[in-house]
Amino acid sequence: MVRVTLVGQELTGFPVPGPAASVRLLIPLAGRPELVIPEWNGNEFLLPDEQRPTIRTFTPRYYRTKTNELDLDIVLHEDGATSTWAASASPGVPAAISGPGRGYSFDSGASAFLLAGDETAIPAIAQLLEALPRTTPVHALIELAHTDARMALPDHPRTTIEWLDLPAGGAPGTALVAAVEEAHLTEGVRLWVAGEAAAMHKIRQHLFKLRGLSRSDATVRGYWKKRDWPVGPDGLQPADSG
Repeated sequence: MVRVTLVGQELTGFPVPGPAASVRLLIPLAGRPELVIPEWNGNEFLLPDEQRPTIRTFTPRYYRTKTNELDLDIVLHEDGATSTWAASASPGVPAAISGPGRGYSFDSGASAFLLAGDETAIPAIAQLLEALPRTTPVHALIELAHTDARMALPDHPRTTIEWLDLPAGGAPGTALVAAVEEAHLTEGVRLWVAGEAAAMHKIRQHLFKLRGLSRSDATVRGYWKKRDWPVGPDGLQPADSG
């Protein structure tokens, strides 16, 4: 994971986002140094030459109003367009931001919280650990495709963190889905879950249909889609539920 900091007077007045909010990042197409703002055609964003722009969605990790700086933590995949850009970005490289989208409005009276996600959810989980009540128990389940992706998270005095290793050759979310299905959910617990879209579909089915949780009990968000599945015009686009 790498941290990219966006800065500019254009960020003046950017709303301070709540925990686990989202922003959309627009970067130049591969091989093109210039940034072109796309237009909405009623169905999707397109560039003047009708190509789809490179737009991805991330958690706004920190925003500093005094310096107009916005930090994004980006997971580096082997061949992802944004990963390639983030790994080589240098000062002065152009980018654009829209948002922020809604964050997680948590129930401060919850008896406990279960946070679950893969690597892409780590920035949001970190924000939630900073925001959740310090006296409320928190259990975090985090699936990693690579064991060396473990990282220090913000201190929360009543948090238990469980790192889940994705089995070799396993589909994204395999370990996470199993852990959520096995989780003991006490009365009054609230859940926040995010990760690969197909895995999140399975978790929604389990929580809402099999366990009978209400939509106010759990927020489940699809953060990205496996490459060999259809993706929307914005590439990795959140699909919120709950």
